[in-house]
Amino acid sequence: MSDTNGPEDSIPPAPVTDDSAFPVTRVLHFLRVLLLGPPRDPLSPETRQHITLIAFLAWVGLGADGLSSSCYGPEESFLALLPRTDPAIFLAVATALTVFIIAVAYNQVIELFPGGGGGYKVATRLLGRHVGLVSGSALVVDYMLTIAISIAAGVDALFSFLPRSWDAYGLEAKILLLVVLLVLNLRGVKESIRVLLPLFLGFVLTHTFLIVYGVGRHVGDLSTVLHKSVGQFGSMSRDLGWVGAMAVILRAYALGGGTYTGIEAVSNSVNLLKEPRVRTGKWTMFYMALSLSFTAGGIILLYLLWHVHPVAGQTLNAVVFSAILSGWHVGGVNAGHAAMVVTMLLEAALLFVAANTGYLGGPAVLANMAVDHWLPHRFSQLSDRLVTKNGILLMGLSALIILLATAGRVELLVVLYSINVFLTFSLTLLGLTVYWWRHRGSEPGWRWRLPLSLLGLVVTASILVVTLMEKFYQGGWVTMLVTGSLIGLCVLVSRHYDMVHHQLESLDEVLTSLPAPAARSAAPQLAEGEPAAVFFVSSYRGIGIHTLLNSQRLFPGRFRNFVFLTVGEVDTAGFKEDETIERLQQNADEQIENYVNFCRAHGLAATGYVGFGTDPVEVALRLADRTLQRFPGSVFFAGTLVFRRENWLTRMLHNYTALAIQRKLHLRGVPLVIMPMLVEGRSPGSAVPRARDPAAGAASDADLDHRQTP
Repeated sequence: MSDTNGPEDSIPPAPVTDDSAFPVTRVLHFLRVLLLGPPRDPLSPETRQHITLIAFLAWVGLGADGLSSSCYGPEESFLALLPRTDPAIFLAVATALTVFIIAVAYNQVIELFPGGGGGYKVATRLLGRHVGLVSGSALVVDYMLTIAISIAAGVDALFSFLPRSWDAYGLEAKILLLVVLLVLNLRGVKESIRVLLPLFLGFVLTHTFLIVYGVGRHVGDLSTVLHKSVGQFGSMSRDLGWVGAMAVILRAYALGGGTYTGIEAVSNSVNLLKEPRVRTGKWTMFYMALSLSFTAGGIILLYLLWHVHPVAGQTLNAVVFSAILSGWHVGGVNAGHAAMVVTMLLEAALLFVAANTGYLGGPAVLANMAVDHWLPHRFSQLSDRLVTKNGILLMGLSALIILLATAGRVELLVVLYSINVFLTFSLTLLGLTVYWWRHRGSEPGWRWRLPLSLLGLVVTASILVVTLMEKFYQGGWVTMLVTGSLIGLCVLVSRHYDMVHHQLESLDEVLTSLPAPAARSAAPQLAEGEPAAVFFVSSYRGIGIHTLLNSQRLFPGRFRNFVFLTVGEVDTAGFKEDETIERLQQNADEQIENYVNFCRAHGLAATGYVGFGTDPVEVALRLADRTLQRFPGSVFFAGTLVFRRENWLTRMLHNYTALAIQRKLHLRGVPLVIMPMLVEGRSPGSAVPRARDPAAGAASDADLDHRQTP
């Protein structure tokens, strides 16, 4: 809190006057804190250090999605080669290389965009705003599907060990698990990862052991497998021709593209990483690439060495692990079966950890799109636990709808899953290719980065085309329809914000450039203890000046004091680093100072207070309490937009902060006058919005700014 007239401690602490004094509200508050934890101070550097992730925890939280794909991606590739599976050794090598190619390419994304945003930022900045919209929308839908398919597959794996009579409760179990993960993420990023950490480590340790042990048992057969692979590929070439043989291999390679989903998660959420973020991000990407390439490539190799064939009711992973563990006996007990059950349970558990990636990455993309005005600003707002609460809730609700619509059937969800992620991969690598081409000769390392980006583009675009062709009529069209609908909605949102911005622009130009009278020798003195006209404002805009002028017109000679209150909202755009918070504080002080100077130049005694937080309404109420202690009997002024043709879109895009503050103040018996601003629903370039009457023609920045802060 800052006071333009003096230090913060000149204002006594505010009394507890809010509605938390009511018993029911206090009970609800207690339950909320018990469930989600106490609020955190967004301005404290210690808080940001506490919630950020080191590379190891980021690998757990963001890498689980990619690693979990080894539970089904290698199987897709292997089955696509049936009945000639020997050339799968080429797939094992290609899979491991592809993981590293994509990972190294995304390291460049981390370097270029250390604030996060990943594929969305790359496409937006390097290919254009609308290409970024396509990439961001594809990512959002992909993360929704990540949550749904991971939970569905994990629960199905768990229920495979339970009596068949329990299958009737499968959907309910999936919904319950979805809600549990949602609550964990509302508590905080690090909290959710710590709960899931043992499951992740259990999967890594068991699968690493099984791959090393399984390959070691047949290490002498490697030369034979390689010889047979080359021989069978030669036979395929004679039967189908070189082009036909390569087409079979490439089709199997592309259908295993689900193996690479999740690699992009780190670049999307760099802002969650501990400083230095770029270095932490690269180490996280290295851990992810190493673990995924080893696991996916190793599992394909196990299929070959252990001569795996499909078995009804079992995954290929279950078949090969069962073969490896068969014959293990300890004291006459079949330890192999027990180890097999534990291994498959950990595979199921890893899918739950992967679902958590959707709760981390999805809200991060939504927040970045909201900052760019493709989505309502509320998706970039932080809760008092410093998580993007609205984004988490939207991802959870969307995943719930998907589970209900598909009845949680994994075979249908798999079809919908991988198309969007490869669309984002391709656009990202296209953006990197364009960037290095434009900066060839001027950026260090461009000679190897350009061909690497181009190679990655060819690989991911090829997988996208094949996947789309293979799965379009199996349900891929549904993914495209949902993604296209989201793009259309974002266009409507952006056009609305543009319309409002253009209609208010002229008002800003006129009122913020009013000529100031001659400078006065001394600033007018505040009348301590007397009522003040108090204004909720944000940036120094024509709307704030208009509100000030109309208050004098409504109450001529009523006030000797004029107070301006502004809230610096700490959202995802501001909660990046200490320097960003400092700029937010400096900018808020400057805006208040502009209003105070304007009043003093016109002979009005004025001061201003600034507060910071994640909830603008709560911060505004704290500022109001402190103002009333110094200026009892004050009258507050704010404004709100009124649309001639109000609809669901305007209600969704404008949170009407002034009305929320008014209700809270009225419960305390404090008057707040809201001045409505009528906005015509016209296209950009239309006339300035008109007020309902000359005395009520202004609104504060509370509802005029896209960011919706009072």
